[in-house]
Amino acid sequence: MISQSPPKTPVGTGRWDQRWHVAGLCLGLAAITFAVFGQTLHHEFINLDDGTYVFDNPLVAQGLTLKGIVWAFTHVDCHLYHPLTMLSLMGDYQLHGLQPGGYHLTNVLLHTASAILLFLVLRQMTGAFWRSAFVAAVFAIHPLRVESVAWVAERKDVLSAFFFMLTLGAYVRYVRKPDSPGRYLMVVAAFVPALLSKPSMVTLPFVLLLLDYWPLRRFEQPRRLPGLVLEKVPLLALAAGACVMTVLAAGKGVATLANVPMPSRLGNALVSNAIYLRQMIWPEGLAPFYPYPLNGLPAWEVVTAGMLLAGLLAIALDQRRKRPWMLVGWLWYLGMLTPMIGIVQVGAFAHADRMTYLPQIGIYVALTWLVAEWRVSRAALGGLMAGVIGALMVCAWIQTAHWKDNETLWRHTLACTTRNDMAHNNLGQALLQKGSVEEAIIQCQEALEINPNSVDAHLTLGQALLQKGNVDEAFIQYQEALKINPNSVDAHLNLGNVLCQKGELDEGISQFERALQIRPDDAAAHNSLGSALCQKGKSDEGISHFERALQTKPGFAAAHYNLGLALLQKGRASEAITHFQKALQIAPANPRIQNKLAWLLATSPEASLRNGNMAVELAQQADALAGGKDPVILHTFAAALAEAGRFSEAVETAQRALRLAEAQSNDALAGQLQSEMKLYQAGSPFHGPGQTH
Repeated sequence: MISQSPPKTPVGTGRWDQRWHVAGLCLGLAAITFAVFGQTLHHEFINLDDGTYVFDNPLVAQGLTLKGIVWAFTHVDCHLYHPLTMLSLMGDYQLHGLQPGGYHLTNVLLHTASAILLFLVLRQMTGAFWRSAFVAAVFAIHPLRVESVAWVAERKDVLSAFFFMLTLGAYVRYVRKPDSPGRYLMVVAAFVPALLSKPSMVTLPFVLLLLDYWPLRRFEQPRRLPGLVLEKVPLLALAAGACVMTVLAAGKGVATLANVPMPSRLGNALVSNAIYLRQMIWPEGLAPFYPYPLNGLPAWEVVTAGMLLAGLLAIALDQRRKRPWMLVGWLWYLGMLTPMIGIVQVGAFAHADRMTYLPQIGIYVALTWLVAEWRVSRAALGGLMAGVIGALMVCAWIQTAHWKDNETLWRHTLACTTRNDMAHNNLGQALLQKGSVEEAIIQCQEALEINPNSVDAHLTLGQALLQKGNVDEAFIQYQEALKINPNSVDAHLNLGNVLCQKGELDEGISQFERALQIRPDDAAAHNSLGSALCQKGKSDEGISHFERALQTKPGFAAAHYNLGLALLQKGRASEAITHFQKALQIAPANPRIQNKLAWLLATSPEASLRNGNMAVELAQQADALAGGKDPVILHTFAAALAEAGRFSEAVETAQRALRLAEAQSNDALAGQLQSEMKLYQAGSPFHGPGQTH
């Protein structure tokens, strides 16, 4: 039997040698973790939940504020209650803004710390140095960890794991002196933030009970079990509270029995458990989304998976006296998976790599202790360990590389899965963002062929058609999205924008107002409604909505820009310049904002607002982004050069703008350029409201 405490080190230098070994092993774990996941520091955000959690979340995008802290504890995102996760993301915004590398670094650091803590806790409990080290190494770099570490939205995994390990460590310390209330309170103090990071941590008291059986061996007195269970009651009470919050938070994200019948859920749960075991041994074809088998799974798959799981449980039970780690490891795996296995189905995925993050530690322990019994040389075992770790590192590094950007990730997903409408749609979004409109349309059509009721695919296809200039076809797609989900805020917004583009302002305003009825604080809806009202000459009402948008989302460049335009219409040029500057700070490579600000700085009737040199710099940047082919930007560039006293360059630039304006039959701009060129030729800049850019 393995003792409850690690073996004592003989007096002498051995203790110091052991400390150096422990420190070296911890550094080694950090090194292999960063070798695999360090590349994520150069990765982008992903268009699956990262927006909800970070870059489209107005509260997160304000950093750590009192309002944000209150919101984190009183609201839910993605049908989960995890306030500490949201606070950690707010902290990242405070440090890194919207630079994804900072968020990825936090994930990697938390995962690294968890791997090191796992090694230290296992070693404390078992006294087995190399076995504990191997389990921690496999946990650190197995390819199934990629989803939890490389995906910013999975901060809840790595953050909860860190507190999970702290709870285990605090519990081992408490077990050594179980009459100490202070030590028990440390267990509670570590468990609470784990629950507040991810609700599935409700299984942690069960894991502690398993550890009581082995390796802590607190079951060895026959009447100890009731006392050990009673000892966990405060933790179980906290877990019960988290369960209630989870059910309330899940809301409409929980699939109804009509949509996913219970037999299908049970069958999928059995097969998923078996799939996770197969992926652990052969981690091939890993993807961020596996479509749910809505037509059910073949009976033979369910039966085979059930027999496999039952057989492994029978073996573990049979070996429980001689090899207790087998039963503990197997029950750790099954128990921790239970809240996430899909009996209460949230979302449309069949299974997910991230679900294995902590549960598979139990399997790693069972297999490692079993292999350690083999009668082979230590050199052979060491070689086997090194070979496994090396192979896993290579596989995990390759898998992590697939997460570098949206296009790479979703192309890989489509190569690994079939009939995956989400992957087609998300790839379409990525392609649309990079300007590949035709290919984006193809991907959205593929998504709709698989799932005609995909609101997201209809919306993405509508955006692609709109970029192509097919306004009427885009209109149809948005209408289809609303037929499927009348409460889709994005569908109302997109439909409203199309109606405004078609000149039907009143109808567009109705759509924006409907969106705000569904989601009163939606910044995009306030911004769109404000723009429509300004087009109808209701500048004061428009300004009010732009201000509401910025209260909700201070980092909303479009709202700052539109508010600047509205203020300019009211003759408040100084305030307009302030908002254009804020918009440019948020979106520094936006030529439209650069051009508008440059025009004001060059031509404002108020001398105190003009700055010729800055106007030249901004206009030059806008012209470079436009490739020198936009006559409106060249018009501004010429005015800026004149304000800076560079009249010959101003004339030359105005002539270039004039040629482009005439080629585009833009008679109004051409006439204005001809008038202004006479001023430049006479050595005088142009000051006045002029053309609105």
